[in-house]
Amino acid sequence: MRNLGPVQVRVEEGAEVAPADRRLLEWVDPRDPDRADRRMVRDSWRVLRIQSEFVAGFDAMENVAEAVTVFGSARVKERTPEYETARELGRLLAHENFAVITGGGPGVMEASNRGAYEAGAESIGLNIELPFEQHSNPWLTLSMNFRYFFVRKTMFVKYAQAFICLPGGFGTLDELFEALTLVQTEKVLKFPIVLIGTDFWGPLVDWLRNTLEAEGKISPGDVDLLHVVDTPAEAVEIVVRAARS
Repeated sequence: MRNLGPVQVRVEEGAEVAPADRRLLEWVDPRDPDRADRRMVRDSWRVLRIQSEFVAGFDAMENVAEAVTVFGSARVKERTPEYETARELGRLLAHENFAVITGGGPGVMEASNRGAYEAGAESIGLNIELPFEQHSNPWLTLSMNFRYFFVRKTMFVKYAQAFICLPGGFGTLDELFEALTLVQTEKVLKFPIVLIGTDFWGPLVDWLRNTLEAEGKISPGDVDLLHVVDTPAEAVEIVVRAARS
């Protein structure tokens, strides 16, 4: 396994005062001629900025071979059981020659990156502008900083062969269900989604099965796209088995 060394990739210089995502999604009243004109110019030029993020991301990630994206809470503290579980997960993935991709921040992301980094694997962090919680952790061989969530999410999926989710909050759930939708609709194939922690994830999986599936909101078998385990070793075994199949 090669170690890239700490590489920092700034997707674009000169951050806006407000987060770029918020400015992009800001509603401007089209009935106000002055504001509508500004919106047209601003959004038209913003397309080039978005394009530049995709180009920079593709260029930086083009040599990533087998990789697994790991999600989980940014609020997990060092030396806690959840932190050590994520760190062990990164180490085991590294031993199977997988790079580890995370959101690049603290908590579970830091721990997973740390385990991979300490084992000599590629440890990739795809960071994002956030008003709180998010800063790059020190255990990265490649670090990128994105303005737009949807560009960052593309990188999470495009360069990974699996998703592993540890307990987390809204961000983790968002990433989990986006991945689940992509697999369900066959936008990505042979892409295992593994949840670590039956106590944490079990009630959610039960709701999916007993409510969504029972009411016909999803198809029978859709819930089985999720693999729920309790240990990093079990999660890695699923990923390895899927990759070798």
